[in-house]
Amino acid sequence: MIPATDLSAQFALDVGSVEALKRQARSDPDKALRAAASQFEALLMQMMLKSMREATDSGSSTDSQDTKLYKSMLDQQLSIALAKRGIGLADVMVRQLSRALPGTPGEAARAPGDSEAGNAAAAATSPASSSAPAAAVPLPNAAPSVQSPADAATTSALPDAARGFVKRLWPHALEAARTTGIAPHFVLGQAALESGWGRAEIRMADGSPSHNLFGIKAGRGWQGASAEVMTTEYVNGAPVKTLERFRAYSSYAEAFKDYAQLLAANPRYAHVLNERSDAAAFARGLQQAGYATDPNYAEKLTRVITGGIMRAGLSG
Repeated sequence: MIPATDLSAQFALDVGSVEALKRQARSDPDKALRAAASQFEALLMQMMLKSMREATDSGSSTDSQDTKLYKSMLDQQLSIALAKRGIGLADVMVRQLSRALPGTPGEAARAPGDSEAGNAAAAATSPASSSAPAAAVPLPNAAPSVQSPADAATTSALPDAARGFVKRLWPHALEAARTTGIAPHFVLGQAALESGWGRAEIRMADGSPSHNLFGIKAGRGWQGASAEVMTTEYVNGAPVKTLERFRAYSSYAEAFKDYAQLLAANPRYAHVLNERSDAAAFARGLQQAGYATDPNYAEKLTRVITGGIMRAGLSG
């Protein structure tokens, strides 16, 4: 039985759920966009299965009407099951439509996200050291790049905060760069995305800062302090609110050091360390390694690293 709240599955069988989708669009546009894209993907696969069934059964006249009905129902359920797993079409649609819709975030704050990174760091033995000095790591091109309207709006609202964020944390990013070989502005970009340029930093129960700017979770092997907060995880591409424990540090220097050790010592991030000049490749590598569950994480991180806010921060 399909739950009534599962709009992405329900629509393939029940056109009446359009009204539910309209209500969801008013209350949560981002979630509605994802649901609509998933529905389109399901319907497309249903049409493909129907065409395949008609092609394979075209020469058969032995099926009864009941058999044909059962086959049709089977194909509908199969298309829904496939759509839940996804074939990538819904993700592409969401990315394209998000750029066109008003009010969609550009380089906005991201809720502290997944880090299987947290569990992986507990198993790391010792940090690897890069022989590449931080000074050899390329900084972003000073030439302006094309920005989306959302980026431009955010840029005008945040340059002073970005300059303060970069100025305060640049020495720590340089230290992380020396350990990993990753460009320091790549490191800062990830900290900015995870913490909303410091405005959405994970807080302790008493409101004090956790200094965790990278959304690293406190796995079972973590022996230090932790902060328990609500965060957004993505399950089959859909956002889900969940309560998670995140690492807490005594300082930002400690946080950047732990982040650098995580990436340098864990084999799953080995290929990420080779991406020292290509922001998009670096971001894709992190997502493919499982750093975050957000299906759009790589795209968001690339926009932050190469966007106007980062340039404004670095120029200050």
